[in-house]
Formats: sequence, C-alpha cells, structure tokens
Amino acid sequence: MKQKRKVWIATSIYVLSMLSTRVDGQTQPTNSPYNWDNLPEIQQPMFRKDTLDIRDFGAKGDGMTLNTKSINDAIAASNQNDGGVVLIPAGYWLSGPIELKSNVNLHLDDNAFLQFTTDFDQYQIVEGNYEGKPSARNQSPISGRNLKNIAITGKGTIDGNGDAWRMVGKGALTEREWRDKVAAGGLISDDGKTWFPSEKTKRAHEEKRSVLLTEGKTLADFEDIKDYLRPNLLVLTNCEKVLLEGVTFQNSPAWNLHPLMSQHITMRDVKIKNPDYAQNGDGIDIESCSNVLIEDCILDVGDDAICIKSGKDEEGRKRGIPTEKVIIRRNKVYLGHGGFVVGSEMSGGARDIFVEDCTFMGTDKGIRFKTTRGRGGIVENIHIRHINMSDIVDEAIFFDMYYWTKPPEANEIQEIPPVTVETPQIRNIFIENINCNGGKVGIFVRGLPEMAVQHIHMKNLNLTVNKGIEIKDAQHITIENAMLNTQTEAPLLYIESAKDLAFKGLQFDKKQPQTVEVHGSNSSNIVIKNTPIDRGSMSFHHGASKEAVQFN
Repeated sequence: MKQKRKVWIATSIYVLSMLSTRVDGQTQPTNSPYNWDNLPEIQQPMFRKDTLDIRDFGAKGDGMTLNTKSINDAIAASNQNDGGVVLIPAGYWLSGPIELKSNVNLHLDDNAFLQFTTDFDQYQIVEGNYEGKPSARNQSPISGRNLKNIAITGKGTIDGNGDAWRMVGKGALTEREWRDKVAAGGLISDDGKTWFPSEKTKRAHEEKRSVLLTEGKTLADFEDIKDYLRPNLLVLTNCEKVLLEGVTFQNSPAWNLHPLMSQHITMRDVKIKNPDYAQNGDGIDIESCSNVLIEDCILDVGDDAICIKSGKDEEGRKRGIPTEKVIIRRNKVYLGHGGFVVGSEMSGGARDIFVEDCTFMGTDKGIRFKTTRGRGGIVENIHIRHINMSDIVDEAIFFDMYYWTKPPEANEIQEIPPVTVETPQIRNIFIENINCNGGKVGIFVRGLPEMAVQHIHMKNLNLTVNKGIEIKDAQHITIENAMLNTQTEAPLLYIESAKDLAFKGLQFDKKQPQTVEVHGSNSSNIVIKNTPIDRGSMSFHHGASKEAVQFN
C-alpha cells in the first residue's frame, strides 16, 4: 500500500508540473494563435475548365458495363493535359477501383450514379492503414496518393456496394432483412447468428485473423482471407488542396471518407449514408491532417460520424503528425456512434479544432472524446459551440480514457502506473451553448488516476437527460450556467477522485432530488457558486471530506 501511495504522489507531482496552479476550474492559458476571431485558413483547389467526358473513352452508363478502364483513362488524359474536369454524366456507371490524379476535378452530373463492382477480383490487396497501423486492405474504390489540386464535385451519387463486403449479425437486422440477407446467398455461422458474404470472410472472422502487416508478413499471406479486408470507400494519402463538394457518398465497405496525412481539405455540402448496422461504417475520418474545413454536410452512418484521428499507439507516435487547424460547421448528423468525435486513435495528437452550429439527432453520444492507456498523444485546444442534440442514446458530452478497456468499479483501489509517452492527455477544451433534449447522462468525464482529464470549460448548457453530471479523475473543470433537467433520482452531481472543480449558476428541475455525492479522499477544492444546493443534500463517501466543497 505504501508503494501505491509513492507512485500516486510521484505521478501527481509530474502532472501538476504541467498544469496551471489556479484552483477556480478555469482552463490554463494556451499558446495557440487560433481562436474564434482568428480561424485557420484552408486553401481551395483551382481547375482549368477543359472537360473530358468519360463516354468519349468508351464508358457506358447501362449499369452492366464495367467502366474501370474508361474512367481511369479519362482521368489520366486530363492530368497529362494540365488538368481540368472529367465528367461523369447522368447514367448508371459500374466501375472497379478509380485512381485520382493531380489537377483533376471528377464531376458527377445530376442523376449520375457511380457504383463499385462486387467482383472482389477487381480489387488488389495493397498495403493500407487500419486504425493507424500498416495493414493489408483491398484497394479502395477511390484513392489518391501524393496528389495536389484534386476534387470530386457535382450532385451525383457514389455507392461503395458495402453490403457485399460486410458480415452482419442477426440481431442488427429486422426479421425480414435477415431473411432477405440469407436468401441472397453467403454463409451463416454455426450458431446461426452471423451472416458472412463469403467463405474467406467467414474464415477470417472465425480464426480471428489479424489484418496487420507485422514483420515477416507479405500481402500474399492474406489471399485466403482477401474478402475480409474491407476497403474504405475513399482514401487520400499525402494529398494537398482537396475539394469534395455536393456529392452523395454511401454504402461504404468500411469507412466512407478517409483523408490521411493530407493538407488543405474542404468537404462542403456532402451527404454520407450508411446502414445503421454497418460496423466501421464511419462517415468522415480525418487522420493526421491539417487545415481542414467540413461544412454544410449531412451524415447518417453506422459508426462515428465526424471523427478526428492521428494514428494508434506506437505507430501513431512514431508518425507524430497531429490533426490540427480544423473547422467543422453547419453539419447535421443522424444516426451514428458519435456526432463529433476525437479518438480513439489519437496518438499523434489533435489540436486547434473549431466546431460550431451542428445538429446531432439520435446519435449514441453527442460530443465524444475517447482514448485509453497505451495511446499517448495530446488532445488540446478544442473549441465547440452552438450544438443542438435530440434523442441522444447515451451521453451528450463524453470524455473517457477507458475506451475498449474495463474501467474500475466505483472507488476501486487501483495499481497506478507511472506517466509515460503511452499516457494520453486531454486538456484545454471549451464547450458552450449546447442544447440537448434526451439522453442518459448530460456530462460524463472519466480520466485516469495517473492523468486527469484537465482544464475543461463548459458554459451555457441546457440538458434534458436522465442523469446530470458524473466526473471522475478530473481536474480544473468549470461548468457555468447550466440547466440540468434530470429525469431520475440519481445524484445531480457525482464526483469521484476529482479536484479543482467549479460549478457556477447551475439550475435544475426542483421536482427531482438535487443530491450531490463526493467520493474519494483526494477529492478537493470543489466550488459551488450561485447554485441552490444546500449542504443537507450532500453526502461524502470513501474518505471524502466535507471541507472538499466550498459554497459561494
């Protein structure tokens, strides 16, 4: 026990050396040059008006002809002629993988439907990226590498035919959907609970085969599970000046839009649609990119909607490229695991991100920060304002450092590891003007005992939820001017092993109990100001002291 205490004391000294010593819960000053009055700048691509029609290269929009060569030939010809527009006119265009080229705008006319073939032999196994690590993947339907000045624009639809790639559980479908899926072909697991599109997918799943390109592995080693290596619909690697505008992207085999290590990206008026059962069916995953603008988009997906990433664990730290200088505004999100998400692969860091004027409807979580031990990386200087949420399944505002790991029980005594490069950090987050009608929890914050979630400032919140606020292993948190319209008898505030907290101007539904629970001997300096909570409604547990709370 003495050894555990020594580790805790040493860790606390290390953590506090990195933090402001202010005790009013305010965020520490940042040295970032960016704020709401000085946003990052995003450069736009420019194109010649010269236009090439894919029909002139032999393409046929009949829904049967495979137009892979015709489309790629048109893109290559435009690139070789100093660029311009490659036109996909109205029609049903079937294709295999398309490779973009510099200075080319791939433009889909109204009623242009570009669908990618279910013939998996058209997709080569290539070295790709899975959750920030080198992996074997099938070639993406649309890809580009080391390009400048590229775009996909218009009002057409791009369909990845993802249902042909994805296995799915019986419980994720209605009875009729399950019957139709089984009748369409494929294979069923021995227990009758999972549908597989092919024998190779079934083998990979049942043998729990890894897709990672570890030492000694070659691409040929994955041929027997090739169908399992689902590609992202669009992957752009190390590209600069990218525009995606107006187009509908749907039915991706895995993630939809995945810019990786790219700069100056604009996504405007894009629609993204996936079934709600589409595992890994993320909408937009911005990974290790800078100067990004996402505006006026609509997303309805099977996983996280708009997600910030920067690589996973040691590989992400070695890459060392944060996602930074990002503007996200005026977007609408329907179903999804999270509306705006950071993590969990954030080992390269994330900073200087501005999110405003978005609406989340029916997502599992609204604003979501997720990480875990082993990731490392620093998430900081994130600004979020003017967000409306309705029918959130779980938490409206969510910070958690136990992603995919078992969190400790309440007040569980833990062996506390030292802080290392593998310890993630979340700090300097500003959230204001949030409305949420419906959710299990209004605000949930859970850090690590060796690294608190720290310097979070929230104000002007209106939350109609079952439970109010839960904070554990956090420091320097301010919640100001918040209406908590709770629906259960759970504590309005639950605090465990947290310090330097300030609650100012909280309001609540007086028909519900306004109890406050404080847990842990190291909970301290909790300030409650301009809030009609009396000491009689407070309880202290597991060594927590009444002196930990101050009323002003």
